[in-house]
Amino acid sequence: MTSKQAKTKLVILGYREKWEIERLKSTVPASVEVIGVPQGATAEAFEAAARQATVLIPWGRGFQVTPEWAAKAKGLRLVQALSAGVDFLPVRELAEMGIKVANNRGANAVAVAETAVVLIVAAYRRLAKQFRQLEGGKYAQGFFESWEQYHELTGKRVGIIGLGQIGSRVAKRLQGWECEVIYHDIVKQPPEKERECNVKRVSLDELLRTSDVVTFHVPLTVQTRHMVSDREFGLMKQGAVLVNTCRGPVVDEAALLRALKAKKIAGAGLDVTEVEPIPADNPLIKMDNVFLLPHLAGLSIEAREKALDNAAHNTGRIAAGQEPEAVVPPGFSAR
Repeated sequence: MTSKQAKTKLVILGYREKWEIERLKSTVPASVEVIGVPQGATAEAFEAAARQATVLIPWGRGFQVTPEWAAKAKGLRLVQALSAGVDFLPVRELAEMGIKVANNRGANAVAVAETAVVLIVAAYRRLAKQFRQLEGGKYAQGFFESWEQYHELTGKRVGIIGLGQIGSRVAKRLQGWECEVIYHDIVKQPPEKERECNVKRVSLDELLRTSDVVTFHVPLTVQTRHMVSDREFGLMKQGAVLVNTCRGPVVDEAALLRALKAKKIAGAGLDVTEVEPIPADNPLIKMDNVFLLPHLAGLSIEAREKALDNAAHNTGRIAAGQEPEAVVPPGFSAR
C-alpha cells in the first residue's frame, strides 16, 4: 500500500460485546483497521466513526444509514448487514451513489430454519395455550374436549414460500418429519436443489389452497409487502397454520387477525410482527392459537460468529480491490 492509498477501515456501530471487535480484528487482513463504537454511544460518536468507513456495519439502534448521511462518507464502498434482511437500509439510493449493500450470506440461516420448525410444531400443537395454562396455575384443563386442535406433521403438506438460504434448510429439516413439502419462489430452483430438498414447485395460489402449513422465507421488498392479505387467507385451508420468521409486513397483520378470529385458519407461529417491538395491546399476544416470539429466530452464537466472519471476508475483498459477495440487488429495496 502506497502512502497515497487510503487505508481500508471497517467500522461497526453498536456492537454489544468486546469479543465481536476482537473477532473482526483477528479475521480481517492486516491492512484493514477495525473501528468499533459500542451500543449506547452518542449519535455524534456513531456519525464521527461512520464517516471514516470504507465498510460500515450498522449494528444496533442509534444510527440510521440515510442517503443524506452516505453522501458525507466519501470513502464508503460497502454497507454490510449482519442480518439476512436489509429492509432497514436504503438499498436503491445507496446503489445510485455507488455504494453496495450486502447481507450476511446465510449466516443465520440454520438458526432461523430451526426456529421455523419449532414454530410449525408449536402452532400445530397449540403449545401457546398449554404454556399459558401452566403460567396461570392450571394443569391440562379444557384440552380433551377438542382433540381436532392438535395435529401431527406426518402425512401433512407444508408449503414453503421462498426457497433461499433459510427456506431450503427448512425443507431439509422437515424431511425427517415424513411430510410432503412444496414451495413457491419467483425463481425456479435448479432440479438438483429441488431433489436435495425433496420439494416440488407450485404456484402461490396452489400452495395456499393445499398446504396444511404455510411458512414464509422471503425478503421484505416492495413486491412482498402484504403479499398475503384477505384474498390469500380466503384461499387457505380452514385447519391450516401460518408461520412467519422473515419480516412482519410480508403478512397483512390486520388480515391475519381477521382470519384467526373468524377461524379461517387454525393458528399462527410468528417470530415477527408488523410493528416491533410489538405493542403491549396487540391482540396476537393473548391469542391461544398464536405462538409468538420477539424476532430472535436468528439468535445464536454460531450465527453471530458466521455473520462477523462474512463481514470480515467482504472487507478483505474490498481491501484487495475485489467485488464483495452477497450483494443485494437494488430491486430488492423495501422502500
